Amino acid sequence: MNEFFEAEWDYIPPEVTPHPYHSFAIDDALQETVSSDGSFKFRAWTHDPFVILGLHDARLPHLHDGLAYLSGAGYDYIVRNSGGLGVVLDEGVLNISLIMNKSHSPSIDDGYDLMLGLVRSALDDADVEAYEIHGSYCPGSYDLSIDGRKFAGISQRRIRDGVAVQIYLCVTGSGAARAEVMKEFYRHAKKDAETRFQYPDIEPDVMASLNELLGKSWTVDEMLDKFLDVLKIDRENTGTLPEEFDGRYTEYVRRMIRRNEDIRGALDSRIFSDL
Repeated sequence: MNEFFEAEWDYIPPEVTPHPYHSFAIDDALQETVSSDGSFKFRAWTHDPFVILGLHDARLPHLHDGLAYLSGAGYDYIVRNSGGLGVVLDEGVLNISLIMNKSHSPSIDDGYDLMLGLVRSALDDADVEAYEIHGSYCPGSYDLSIDGRKFAGISQRRIRDGVAVQIYLCVTGSGAARAEVMKEFYRHAKKDAETRFQYPDIEPDVMASLNELLGKSWTVDEMLDKFLDVLKIDRENTGTLPEEFDGRYTEYVRRMIRRNEDIRGALDSRIFSDL
């Protein structure tokens, strides 16, 4: 059992962050909080239906054609505040952030291994492996798979003395169908152009949901309960935040809006008219 599983974790539920901007902003603001107080934060989030693009995706030569495809397929979209590539979020995808002081996770691998251990424990030590799954969307060395099919990916973001270890985990639905969405996005947004960055050649069959892989019928909320049980988190234990948190959080939301002005136009000024 990882020693951090015995720590006291403050729980931040999905309803706190109704829009993806909120999710990325709050993780950054919380990293500043844990930098000073050394607390542990566990945050769960879902957004439906969104495609979250990485900075590399924003440089695709025919990006607006790709965005038009996503809109036609029923997906909203944003560019997140970190590198990497696009992922599909919907009601069957659970996202989790573990946020702590860097002293508890001094290296990148420490953070990845903590999340990997948490997933394995939540899945009753299922045979989960961590290595890059070629043909998946947003491929990386900490793709999580069972029998060679990817169901989750882990990323990290580090600000000041804080670290946020994040995972998107496909619980329900079809992993291949989500992969088809990203495959078509790249087909429209890249076409036959030569690019310096190598975008993934997606093979939908290498991706699956946990329910598909394990023959289960779990809901996202049931999967969340499994994580909360491992960390012994009381859903009522939401903790407190310092007075300066709200101001920093609002500023990070504004940064997300500015980052997306080129692709979203005036849409966000209507959604976030109070900022």
